[in-house]
Amino acid sequence: MATRMKIAILDDYQNVARSLADWGSLVAEVVVFTEPFADADEVVRSLAGFDVLVAMRERTRFPAEVLERLPDLRLLVSTGPANAAIDLTAADRLGITVCGTRYESHPTIEHTWALILGATRNLVVEAESMRAGGWQVSVGEGLHGRTLGILGLGRVGSGVARIGQAFGMDTIAWSRSLTPETAAEHGVRAVTKKRLFTESDVLSIHVPLSKQTRGLVGVAELRSMKPSALLVNTSRGPVVDEVALIDVLREGAIRAAALDVYDTEPLPADHPLRVLPNALLTGHVGFVSRDLYETFYQDSVEDIAAFQAGSPVRLMK
Repeated sequence: MATRMKIAILDDYQNVARSLADWGSLVAEVVVFTEPFADADEVVRSLAGFDVLVAMRERTRFPAEVLERLPDLRLLVSTGPANAAIDLTAADRLGITVCGTRYESHPTIEHTWALILGATRNLVVEAESMRAGGWQVSVGEGLHGRTLGILGLGRVGSGVARIGQAFGMDTIAWSRSLTPETAAEHGVRAVTKKRLFTESDVLSIHVPLSKQTRGLVGVAELRSMKPSALLVNTSRGPVVDEVALIDVLREGAIRAAALDVYDTEPLPADHPLRVLPNALLTGHVGFVSRDLYETFYQDSVEDIAAFQAGSPVRLMK
């Protein structure tokens, strides 16, 4: 590798990466990409000749067929400790080192509750009314005494449950591996999958995307929910059958959905979810906070410096 590396920072939508870490400490040329790539061919064309790539979570995919077309690539840094969009087997075969960064769940937990409160208290329409010179236009829903259902009681799910308990909510949860004992450690009742969907007033999804969880929330689950229920997803879009969700929202079969993740990201401008009045949408910003971005990018600089020194750290396996 040449002494002066060529580094690409990918998918920096807010164009903040340069200000959040000391990239000047590296002997390198640093190029920032602020727009998403249209397809794999554009990824290859745009990133040809780079020694190092810094990927923001799973915004850009790196399957084997892409990695094989980037012969100069030696180091791929991903923000976060894991990245399902990178083919690690192919990277190892091609001699590409893959490193991660530290990660904190707090921003996603906080944003989940921003969505819950925004949807239950109709904050968007109330704020729009105030800006237009109006006053009260809706009747919100309370949370105290209601049932909060958690699909996946891991770090994020258990954190969301704790806040629900502070609001005075009854917290229940289900996942394939959840035991009553583990749920009880978090003050949560383990229930069946069927009961999770039929009993929850607010149902929040916190499972990783895998073969087992893709489409886990399908037609049957959505149509078994209360007509007054709110569905919240800050995990991964394909966990929910998007077509089925659009149908139940159009019909009013559930009261609302609050979503931060989608099947296709960025969400197309003409996507039907964008015009549904009972869908509160944000653009996958659950993890987007200054503190976490500083961790991501400062760790990325450390990863690159360690690799350049011949002792890579935070190797992703």
